[in-house]
Amino acid sequence: MTRTMSVPGEGSAERKLTTLDLVAMKSRGEKIVAITAYDALFASLVDAAGADLILVGDSLASVLCGEETTLSATVEQMTYHGRIVARGASRALVVVDMPFLSYQVSIEEAVRNAGNILKHTGAGAVKLEGGSEVFDTVEAIVGAGIPVVGHLGFTPQAVHALGGPRIQGMDEDAAMFLEEDAVSLEEMGAFAIVLELIPTPLARRVTEAVSVPTIGIGAGPDCDGQVLVLHDMLGLNEGFNPRFLKRYAELGKATREAVARYAEEVRAGSYPAEEHGYEPAGDGE
Repeated sequence: MTRTMSVPGEGSAERKLTTLDLVAMKSRGEKIVAITAYDALFASLVDAAGADLILVGDSLASVLCGEETTLSATVEQMTYHGRIVARGASRALVVVDMPFLSYQVSIEEAVRNAGNILKHTGAGAVKLEGGSEVFDTVEAIVGAGIPVVGHLGFTPQAVHALGGPRIQGMDEDAAMFLEEDAVSLEEMGAFAIVLELIPTPLARRVTEAVSVPTIGIGAGPDCDGQVLVLHDMLGLNEGFNPRFLKRYAELGKATREAVARYAEEVRAGSYPAEEHGYEPAGDGE
């Protein structure tokens, strides 16, 4: 039996973005649009709107599950949400967070967990947090053929060690170490690096120091791209109001108002109305 191989993008207007595409976007000076989403419906909407990267974040523990931190997220949860997000994304590169203790225990376990996440989700890469403590892990995961996004600055899985969500790299020594970590992450094979809650000048330094894209969140305008959690930018997560967040809609308010109208009409008997019902088939119907 003869098998033919099709090349993504040939004969089509758009194709699935790859890690190489994001690196090339940096070299061309094109900003990368990244959004965190957790399901197929929202993934399809942000994909159609032009997102380049969809991050399936372990923030789902807080945003969807009501936990105070991301620490309770599991490999099983990340795999499930990664799989359904990948179903909804036809163009954007899907990246899945590796949750707490899925890569810190041993390199062998980290590679196995990263491989299983990619194998069972259809995502294109994984993301893990940390600097020098994860260099060997990043190198091993990349060596197994699994693309990796790094994450420096405020790392939510270390929230207790860091004393809460605080700006990182405020003094010159800390800034120098963070910049060195970014350079080393690139050397270990990371194809992109998230920079979270660091001063704008430091984010600029790091972005200039590495040839791979930086994706900022609370890191100013000079990163190669930006990421926000969809529920935050849509105003659904109303209790979350950090300085860096810009809300592009107020869907929390709109949702409450819509459900209140629905409840009012149900209680008044005005919904469902006659036009919302069905009649048995009659003559010629």
